[in-house]
Amino acid sequence: MPRERARRIARAFLPGSLLGSRYHYYYARAKLGSDPLYPGVCAALAGTDAPLLDLGCGLGLLAHALHEAGIGVRYFGVDNDARKVAAARRAAARVGLADAGFETLDLSRALPPHRGSVAILDVLQFFDAQRQLDVVDAAIGMLVPGAKLVIRTGLDDGSRRARITRHTDVLARLLGWMNAAPRVYPDPERLRALFDARGLRSEFAPLSGDTPFNNWRIVAEPR
Repeated sequence: MPRERARRIARAFLPGSLLGSRYHYYYARAKLGSDPLYPGVCAALAGTDAPLLDLGCGLGLLAHALHEAGIGVRYFGVDNDARKVAAARRAAARVGLADAGFETLDLSRALPPHRGSVAILDVLQFFDAQRQLDVVDAAIGMLVPGAKLVIRTGLDDGSRRARITRHTDVLARLLGWMNAAPRVYPDPERLRALFDARGLRSEFAPLSGDTPFNNWRIVAEPR
């Protein structure tokens, strides 16, 4: 994402006082400026108008990226980290994202009701293999005509990038940024088989940019 756009979005996460923590501001600025995730997801969702459910929304950066890109879909994000959800609400309110909502929810136990598009970004590795398929299958059931399922995930392909991705996710847990450790990365063939069985077109494309990680963008939609 262009530096000035990343900085503009990150300002929503500045503290309300000089003594407040700027951690989320610097994280958002670095994440948006270095990771091709959000431009990649915005490109996938361009031209859609269905409401979007963001499973594992974190700070809600996707809501801000969509707004900056002029993609005016209604947005709802859920995450199991209550601190991040609270920060997401404050930032969205600060910049007037009226069509964005956030709730705390443990996705290992339940999913919210929804009809529209679904984003699952850097989340699937925190579930076991069966729960991954259950979550993706439930998301497929939420799609409506014109909607898309957009996934960003590492894949279990045995590559050096896959090992780096796992080590980084483990480090994020040790540092306290993530409140769970990675369990298993999705098998691409099992995902393709699920999409085919449910009658969806799917496209797998690398989305690592200049990073060393084994990140892929998967876009699936009704035929």
